[in-house]
Amino acid sequence: MTELTDTFLQESLELLEQMEEALLAIEEQGQDDELINSIFRSIHTIKGAAGIFGYAEIVGFTHPVETVLDAVRHHQRALDEDLSSLLLQCKDHLLELTQATVAGVASTELIRQGDEILGQMTSVESWTQPHTDNEEETPLPEAERQWLISLRFRQDAFRNGIDAVSFIRYLEEKGRIVDVLTLQHLIPASSDYDPESCFLGFDILFEGNVSKQSLFSVFEFAEDDCEICILPPANVEREFIEKLSQMNSDHLDRLGEMLVNVGALTRHEVESALGKQQQNEEKLGEILIKEKAASPATVSAALNKQTENKAKLSAESRLIRVDSEKLGRLINLVGEMVISNAAIRLRVEQDGLTQLNDSVTAAEQLVEDIRDTALQLRMVQIGDTFSRFRRVVRDVSKDLGKKIELQISGGDTELDKTVVEKITDPLTHLVRNSLDHGIEVPSQRLANGKPETGILLLNAYHDSGHVVIEIEDDGAGLDLDKLHAKAIQNGLVREDQELNHKELSQLIFAPGLSTKDQASNLSGRGVGMDVVRRNIEELRGSIDLATESGSGTKITIRLPLTLAIIDGFMVGANNERYVIPLAMVEECVEMSSDDWHVEEDRQYINLRGEVLPYIRLASFLRVPGESRHDRESLVVVRIGNERAGFVVDSLYGELQTVIKPLGTIFRNFNGISGSTVLGSGEVALILDVQGLVNSAHAQMTMH
Repeated sequence: MTELTDTFLQESLELLEQMEEALLAIEEQGQDDELINSIFRSIHTIKGAAGIFGYAEIVGFTHPVETVLDAVRHHQRALDEDLSSLLLQCKDHLLELTQATVAGVASTELIRQGDEILGQMTSVESWTQPHTDNEEETPLPEAERQWLISLRFRQDAFRNGIDAVSFIRYLEEKGRIVDVLTLQHLIPASSDYDPESCFLGFDILFEGNVSKQSLFSVFEFAEDDCEICILPPANVEREFIEKLSQMNSDHLDRLGEMLVNVGALTRHEVESALGKQQQNEEKLGEILIKEKAASPATVSAALNKQTENKAKLSAESRLIRVDSEKLGRLINLVGEMVISNAAIRLRVEQDGLTQLNDSVTAAEQLVEDIRDTALQLRMVQIGDTFSRFRRVVRDVSKDLGKKIELQISGGDTELDKTVVEKITDPLTHLVRNSLDHGIEVPSQRLANGKPETGILLLNAYHDSGHVVIEIEDDGAGLDLDKLHAKAIQNGLVREDQELNHKELSQLIFAPGLSTKDQASNLSGRGVGMDVVRRNIEELRGSIDLATESGSGTKITIRLPLTLAIIDGFMVGANNERYVIPLAMVEECVEMSSDDWHVEEDRQYINLRGEVLPYIRLASFLRVPGESRHDRESLVVVRIGNERAGFVVDSLYGELQTVIKPLGTIFRNFNGISGSTVLGSGEVALILDVQGLVNSAHAQMTMH
């Protein structure tokens, strides 16, 4: 049961996310029947699944919500802004209720809160009354209220005891017979007339609130002696098509079954059409149209829904749910395989087993392919995370009285699921800061010559083995003078210390600093931006901020694609080995070249006319031993728009690197982000390129 309830919980959470996305889309785009139907289906599915597990609390809450949504999709209630807000509250409450119920901790207080929300949904008269057509004032046209029933009795009908008129009399009990047309052309000439044979045929106009099956049941006993054709009125035809569009099946229904389920066909009509199909091998839909059992529009709607379901089921059949912990164990095993393969390669080279080179190379390629495939399994699109901020923007903008438009691009950019989970909270904090601190109220924006609606842009893209996430707003920007003054007040900088524009911007990440004079429930207490930076750096990422007064702020986050296995480039300094992520390595240059000059006291080199800051790796990391100045190499690295050089003794080349986290004692060690195990069993440290590049630029500035 635990596995089943876990599946129920996971699917419920996904359906609630879909519900929220649909509600927000309706607020942005206006009424959309398909979106309303998807909201209804989400609630209906959760209610049905909860009933199977006996979760009465969930069923009790979802049933009234489903009733409201059913009225909305039949245009009997208005889905205005207030009702949309309440439905979003229902989503939030149902999320909490579902998690608590599955865990067995649903409290009476939680249920009471749900009752309060439901009470609000039924308290407003405009939501409980139809808001569109008034049927008494705008009656349906005659053509949209009348059924056409066509009867053609066979010649043996009288001999079999059929009384044609009695059926017509019985039909009057179902509704009102508007007109009966007797088809005289079926009666033969007097010379061929047989008084014991039946030559009757009727076309009947009938008005009544009935189903097609109900009408067919009137003539059920005569079905072997009569050809029956029942054509629905136009409004009923539209209902058939609407029901077909709303069908949601977990298996592929046949055409006849679909039409019977919505009431467009009777079982007898399907069986009759199937019999004719076996005789002439025509398509069932063509036979139904030819026999006038169903209209072309209804058959076409059923075929379209059948194609849609087929595509949906085909997509679902390609997917399988896998526990993320199992994926984690798989990736760990792949990492151990990489280390073992490196040990085999080292042993082959040491023992001169050249005959094994081809086999080891092939094994290395297979391990690399397995590594890439395993990592790809854990990749997810960041667009799902971005979409969650639509709700944040909506709620915050309403609370603050602002008009804000969220624009999302690069949502299909993929990165490791672990990274996505850990970056969500920092992103939420940054988005809230942009909404609260950055974007102004409409009156202030208009006074500054801006549109009253502010823009918040979320963007993501791949760059050199990293994912770059950008949060940009067109608000007021940071007040750097105020930020500088508070930094001096808090003792973070000296009064006589000169800072450039970038250094002033970076002060926002210092603990306890805020440009907000008054704290709000969203932000402004100076607690959080330092935590945001620390959380991002723990993911081996970096964060940068660019701001311009009056024009807005742009925050750029760089994150590794994965936290597990990378391609690395190994270097040596004072007999110690270090690994640089290969994607950040731009080039390697021999230090003995006479084409460029090193100015040791300034900590930069002139590399082909470009000023490039550098650090000596052994000196910076305080590695004991003698450095080899007779032959040194410069490894040029790039991260974003910044470049720097690392001076090393040896270049060992590329290798697959399994990242092992550092212990707590090394967490704040500058310049190192992790470790890896080499094939020899030795440990090599993985360099924190972002931190080292920042240090190189800082050293050049200081000198």
